Amino acid sequence: MNSDKSNMFTKQIPEIPKNTLALFDFDGTITFRDSLIDFIKFAVGYSRFLRGILLLSPVIFAYKLKTLPSWKAKEAVLTHFFGGWNSKLFDEKAMQYGSRKLPDIVRKVAFERLLFHKDAGHEIVIVSASIENYLKHWCKKYDFGLIATKLEVVDSKITGRISGKNCYGAEKIKRIKERLNLAHFESIYAYGDSPGDFDMQRLANEKYYRWKKMA
Repeated sequence: MNSDKSNMFTKQIPEIPKNTLALFDFDGTITFRDSLIDFIKFAVGYSRFLRGILLLSPVIFAYKLKTLPSWKAKEAVLTHFFGGWNSKLFDEKAMQYGSRKLPDIVRKVAFERLLFHKDAGHEIVIVSASIENYLKHWCKKYDFGLIATKLEVVDSKITGRISGKNCYGAEKIKRIKERLNLAHFESIYAYGDSPGDFDMQRLANEKYYRWKKMA
């Protein structure tokens, strides 16, 4: 677990109603590093990762220039590294990563806040554009709910394509509303770190952006 500098969440926090929902983005909010890149390195090895990034440089460049949508860039990366993988082998690697390596990139401030909500009896849901295969193992360990991007599997093989839509921006709201009855909650907290989280944060009465409370 990575340690952050002292933060407001180490101080006393006012009591929050028990029927509270806490929505957390994952990459950049809970973690200090991109979990998908970290997973790829873990799954294929650093040498193959570097070779792949060189081959994918035109895709990455187009994404950085915003001429290629994030979901297309993600599919290109996933297809290159995992297209054709047996889904069982892929899930085994995902389980190993989610259980052993993922905790190493979790921010201390984030984990403390997650435990605060959990101890208060609040419903916690991680809402992420990252792939659910490795996130589900980490979330299951702590009994966190999960809404994330799913990967397509055909004939027991990973294609590299996204099943449905990338869980980003407005898709986060759609998936949240499909999963939860928001009218049930007296209070909703939302935590994010990028413009892709703004839609989700509009659902909340308590919003945090990069761990600073928003007006």
